[in-house]
Amino acid sequence: MGTSLGVDMQKGIPVRGGHRHHLKIINLIRRHGSIAKAVSAGVLTKGVMYECVKNNVPFSLAGSIRDDGPLPDTEMDLIKAQEEYSRLIQGADMILMLSSMLHSIGVGNMTPAGVKMVCVDINPAVVTKLSDRGSVESVGIVTDVGLFLSLLTQQLDKLTRPLVETV
Repeated sequence: MGTSLGVDMQKGIPVRGGHRHHLKIINLIRRHGSIAKAVSAGVLTKGVMYECVKNNVPFSLAGSIRDDGPLPDTEMDLIKAQEEYSRLIQGADMILMLSSMLHSIGVGNMTPAGVKMVCVDINPAVVTKLSDRGSVESVGIVTDVGLFLSLLTQQLDKLTRPLVETV
């Protein structure tokens, strides 16, 4: 829907009713039964979860008592979710933590030394808490995660674009 917390990602201005967009998407995914089924049906056609499904990138969604929804595929038993996090971070070289303070700090505490961590959150306290755990491999970026992902995508596209020789 092109918004993040009700703000148009291209124009940076509030969108009328935009604060409800995430609920509309949750319900759309719910009607299909899972994120993967929504991708297969062609209703989810871009974004982080779309790319994870299309590229077979494993992910774990853990719920909280404050969740809107939650999305299908979300593990609401937090002990099971923690076990899944632990399984997924085994052998990781880098972990990208996006706008979820408690989950980011929890995963940071579970992460072995030597793994690079990038924590992106609009709240400076979140990135400070992660860096305070003493990891020299952690980088904190204070910004809107939607903006960060948009810029990251642009830069990755530049890096992976084929070189064109000029004659």
